[in-house]
Amino acid sequence: MIKTTLCYIINPINNKWLMLFRNRKNNDVNHGKWIGVGGKVEKNETVRECMKREIYEETGLTANSLIYRGVVYFTYDDKDAEKIFVYTCHDYSGTLCECQEGTLSWIDKECILDLPLWQGDKLFLKKLLSSEDKTFCYDLHYDQNGNLIEVNILEAEQDE
Repeated sequence: MIKTTLCYIINPINNKWLMLFRNRKNNDVNHGKWIGVGGKVEKNETVRECMKREIYEETGLTANSLIYRGVVYFTYDDKDAEKIFVYTCHDYSGTLCECQEGTLSWIDKECILDLPLWQGDKLFLKKLLSSEDKTFCYDLHYDQNGNLIEVNILEAEQDE
């Protein structure tokens, strides 16, 4: 199982969320979708170290603190499963840069669920967009066409 990270950076002044429209890589499973920033955990790297590294690499921003929100398991009929550690970040510094993975945009909180998103992302984004602080754990199973075919809510896991 591949371990990955995902973060939604939130501007504390205007409450806009930094979203990444995946439109720059060939053969990208996320092509045409809006997601947060993140990526694969490297060998000898903690999940938090990965999250901070990925935020910097993809945005040019430095995460001064991260809030652990939950875990999402993405399982597929035809690909390796992913365990995704999900965070939000309200405390960051630096200057936003261009991302090689896609187009970064600050999106109004109220508009996020109207974007082209993975079906399962809408489930946990509803929790993130609410003020609910409870952690979550979802097991989302997709078919080979990218359709969500099964959702299981699991007991929330701790941060690693």
